[in-house]
Amino acid sequence: MGKIAVTEFISLDGVVEAPGGEDFKYPGWTFEFDRGEDGNTFKVDEALGAEALLIGRRTYESFAGAWPGRDGPLADKFNAMPKYVVSSTLTDPEWNNTRVISGDVAKEVAALKDALDGEIQIPGSIRLVQELLDRDLVDEIRLMTFPVVLGTGRRLFGATADKTTWKLTESKTVGEGIPITIFQRAR
Repeated sequence: MGKIAVTEFISLDGVVEAPGGEDFKYPGWTFEFDRGEDGNTFKVDEALGAEALLIGRRTYESFAGAWPGRDGPLADKFNAMPKYVVSSTLTDPEWNNTRVISGDVAKEVAALKDALDGEIQIPGSIRLVQELLDRDLVDEIRLMTFPVVLGTGRRLFGATADKTTWKLTESKTVGEGIPITIFQRAR
């Protein structure tokens, strides 16, 4: 059985919008901070440990626009691994090894968890993450918290149907005072 792991760059006030760019009041706000070698190594190791990516359409478009033209172990991993993109508008994805999920997202993601072994990683993809959190389908949340209050932008956590509890399983600080925290669902 697979495990769904969410990975997000997040501000102190919970904003996860446009950490690396995009049309936003503070585009690329994470680049103002040095994650240090430990932070960069964490992100590479995290990505290399995934068996598949599960992403929303906007994240798909960003990744598909960047990774096919890159070289190296991380690019090789992203380009070769299975990718599942949740979208009601994308029908013919061009990025290698990509399948579109367009029906009942919760049902299809639950089936995906049953069918795959290993980690199904969700980078970014705010709306998808919120839906899966609300449906209690997320097993782990990894946050790299940047020491900034943005005051505006889409936040990771919104209203949910019910309370859930999580257990802190790892915590360390990297670079310029950037905590990495990993929480697993306490069931």
